[in-house]
Amino acid sequence: MMRHMHRWPGLLAAALLVVVSLSGATLSVMPALEAARTPAQAEADLSVAELAGRVVALHPGVEQIRRAPSGRITAYWFENGQPGAAVIDPATGAGVASADASGVQRWLVNLHRALFLDDGGRLTVAAAAALMLVISVSGLALLARRMGGWHRLVLPVRGPFASRLHAEIARIAALGLIVSSLTGLWMTASTFELLPDVSGPPAFPGAVSGVTGMSPAAMATLRDTPLSVLRALNFPYAGDASDVFTLKTAAGQGYLDQGTGALLVWQEATLWDRVNETIYWLHTGEGAPLWALVLGLAALGVPVLAWSGIKIWLGGRQWRRRPRGNARARDAQTVILVGSEGGTTWGFAETAAKALRAAGQAVHVGPMSGFAPDRYPQARRLILMAATYGDGDVPATARGFLETLAAMPAAPEMPVAVLGFGDRSFPNFCGYAARVQAEIEARGGRSFLSMDTVDRGSAQDFARWGRALSQAMGVSLALDHRPDAPPAQTLTLVARRDFGAEVQAPTAILRFALPQAGLWARLTGRAFGNFEAGDLLAVIPEGATLPRFYSLASGSRDGFVEICVKRHPGGLCSGQLTGLEVGDTIRAYLRPNPAFRPATGDAPVILIGAGTGIGPLAGFARANDRRRPMHLFFGARHPESDLLFGEDLARWQAEGRLSSVTTAFSRMTPRAHVQDALRADGVRVARLIADGAQVMVCGGRDMAAGVAEALAEILAPHGLSPAHLKAEGRYAEDVY
Repeated sequence: MMRHMHRWPGLLAAALLVVVSLSGATLSVMPALEAARTPAQAEADLSVAELAGRVVALHPGVEQIRRAPSGRITAYWFENGQPGAAVIDPATGAGVASADASGVQRWLVNLHRALFLDDGGRLTVAAAAALMLVISVSGLALLARRMGGWHRLVLPVRGPFASRLHAEIARIAALGLIVSSLTGLWMTASTFELLPDVSGPPAFPGAVSGVTGMSPAAMATLRDTPLSVLRALNFPYAGDASDVFTLKTAAGQGYLDQGTGALLVWQEATLWDRVNETIYWLHTGEGAPLWALVLGLAALGVPVLAWSGIKIWLGGRQWRRRPRGNARARDAQTVILVGSEGGTTWGFAETAAKALRAAGQAVHVGPMSGFAPDRYPQARRLILMAATYGDGDVPATARGFLETLAAMPAAPEMPVAVLGFGDRSFPNFCGYAARVQAEIEARGGRSFLSMDTVDRGSAQDFARWGRALSQAMGVSLALDHRPDAPPAQTLTLVARRDFGAEVQAPTAILRFALPQAGLWARLTGRAFGNFEAGDLLAVIPEGATLPRFYSLASGSRDGFVEICVKRHPGGLCSGQLTGLEVGDTIRAYLRPNPAFRPATGDAPVILIGAGTGIGPLAGFARANDRRRPMHLFFGARHPESDLLFGEDLARWQAEGRLSSVTTAFSRMTPRAHVQDALRADGVRVARLIADGAQVMVCGGRDMAAGVAEALAEILAPHGLSPAHLKAEGRYAEDVY
């Protein structure tokens, strides 16, 4: 329900919301410009009487003096049969600028308030405000659910670029958009007199002196009224002895006798008056240029939110396409049902279905929301591929599955296998899949394969599960999942540094030139693209179709592509890469890895790696132009053989890009690994983490497990653990 409240209003009204928000963002600059053009004045030392006397002296036919929230004074008069108006310098009473808004401003106001369509346009803009309110509130609720609770809204957001951008902009702009929407609806209701009329001007006095001609400069009430609280002073109609001065201030409004200056009637401002004035101020920002700019920046986020939202929606529509070769449900031997939020899990389901069809199986793929065992009379097994949305919530295409299962008199007779998809950096990893597995077991269902998980779309995790599936079914399956990849580019090796030969671990740092791309290639998305250290370079070995992934030790702004490669015995790709000479080329493409990069901010970063795992960590240090605290713990075999980036580390430490470098060598006496270096420096490590440090680990899986064990020991006395840090988004791993 919440997803529909967020998705469909945004998709259906995207163009309208962009128009209204961009016009509002442009108008938000006006209060700042108005404040800048307003003559400087010492309002605390000036009364309304003094100002009125100065204006009357220059313009005897003055009809009104008005003070805007910005402090701008405007006078309106009628002299020699002609109306006049000007912005007034209160120090002299003289006009200093035209009182009329520019043509551009009038055009923008008409567009923003009514789309040039009068009352019909006002109602359309009000509908847009209502949609924006629904979208903003539901979006915040969805983001809180995704992050694992409202208290986690400020933590780093992970995921694909469009999804991260959408979430980051949303949580920055949400407050401004909610305030703008609510106040806009209030003002529309006021315009159409839909709000109760509980306020208004005081009753006109029953009797006046009938005398005229007293100067407003001599009136006691006006002398006692500071200019800073003035809203408007209306002058009596010339020659009408029954008319009066009307004074409106922040405190209220009343009438003054034009002959004696006596205050005839006064009405204090009501709570309703103050609410309406506050609503107007909150919506327009008049008199508060900084708040107006905050509203404008929030409005500027709407086009970005519209673009990223549509991109996310289009990316998730792939599951709606009928899978190729999909058997009818009633004829299927294997049924694969998918619970997906963004559509990624469907690609894994198609890979499994294709392999099963090649093994002679009739396979039906469908959404978990369509689960109905009676539809699968020939099915011998049921495979449930369930992603997790937010903090263990139901993904879009699995809505109703658990309810359907609970309503059945018994669990399905066919055996079931559950495969969960999720992100270990979230607190409830594969939480929905675990709920599905638990419900099946509670209903007495049979599993032909133990529940397994795939972390962050890992093709390796999926292939491992595929081997277990192959053994359980007694058929030969190879689940080589290959998401749609961008076109490979040709990279030319321009430099290499070799290490590790003396310790039987030949390793190379390979630097490639950035491929050149023309304007058309960049516009059509066929260029190599931008990247950061920690992203992945997918290298396609000669004679192979599947890429091998290497963490990047450079960013695109460095002007080169750099990776660290260790040659493995019999390794096809590592053998080819370490055998390259300057001038040789490879075919490769980029794969973003947004989950593994330092979070924004100034908190310390603890970099932990061993062997070629130092690659992205070195890239983080190289890119640390802001000199935020970065502490490196690096494990190698011998300082004279495989201290990768040794000279660079010393230089980066001297430049302040690295705050400290701690090394551990396994071929020295005494032998030490990187986790031993952490334990030896446990007090400092614990203090850094207590100060908010993020921990980033890169290298082999065994090393990562040893690091996690060492950190658990170090943090236990402080009531912390690596699991706590992961839940807070402060522990990231890139392991292999």
